[in-house]
Amino acid sequence: MEPREPNTNPSTASSVFNGGGIDTPAPSNRSIKAFSPPPQPQSSSSTSSRIWKYLNQDVKPSLFAELQLILLTFCIGLQDAVSFPDFHCFASNQTGNTVFLVLAIVMPEMEGDMFVTANIGVALGFFLASAWLTGQLGHIIGSRRRLWLIFCNFIQTCLVFAAAALQYTRGVELSGERTLIAIGLLASAAGSQVVQSRSLNMTEISTAMATAAWLDLVIDPDLFCLKNRPRNRRVAFLGSLILGTLAGAFIFKRVGSPAALAVSGAGKVLVTVMFFFNQGEEKEKEGEKGRVPAGGNAV
Repeated sequence: MEPREPNTNPSTASSVFNGGGIDTPAPSNRSIKAFSPPPQPQSSSSTSSRIWKYLNQDVKPSLFAELQLILLTFCIGLQDAVSFPDFHCFASNQTGNTVFLVLAIVMPEMEGDMFVTANIGVALGFFLASAWLTGQLGHIIGSRRRLWLIFCNFIQTCLVFAAAALQYTRGVELSGERTLIAIGLLASAAGSQVVQSRSLNMTEISTAMATAAWLDLVIDPDLFCLKNRPRNRRVAFLGSLILGTLAGAFIFKRVGSPAALAVSGAGKVLVTVMFFFNQGEEKEKEGEKGRVPAGGNAV
């Protein structure tokens, strides 16, 4: 009797139930693929969420942020260097405007020669209104939120460029409707800028007012210490304000005030772009709030 050859047919020799001896056909590769879930396309939602999270980070006070405030101080120096000769008032220095406003009440005969009351009132009023609006919205949105800082600096930049365009196309006048509009634009940009500088927790660099910086500098008990960050910030702030004013006076004398305002706006564009690259602060996760580490207090 010839030996029976083993069954090598895959349809019958696939799998056998234990003890039953019932042959069942093995599933083919084609059927397995048919029941496998289709590959999911990669969505851009994760990228969008990361971008949104990055834009909503709080900007961390750092050396890079100090550089931005120093650049903004330079831009303010440019603006005040041309606003006083053009309008007999300051766009950002509200100490001087307050004094002039009182003089206008007491000595109205000096109107036009020393000051223009309408210009001073518009500068002071728009500065305070812009500061109030920026500050109050900052409390709601987050004063150091990256997107908020970028948006505010963008608006400020547009205001400065609008004033430069108005000066360039319509000319410079000591008084009048166009003059009041230009002053309002510059004062609004300055008020918003000063509020934002305070939100970065570097009060030594106000970007505008120098009186407090001079005073704090000379009374600093560690004035002559080698390592003194607050002193260094004040010196950098005052130096930038002086250089910006000198540059503004030079441009005003050689080219004109619209060019000086355009340079100031260009500097603010640079700062606006730089806010995209500031180091951010990670927000504390909800699950970690109130966590008590071993042997320690709640964090």
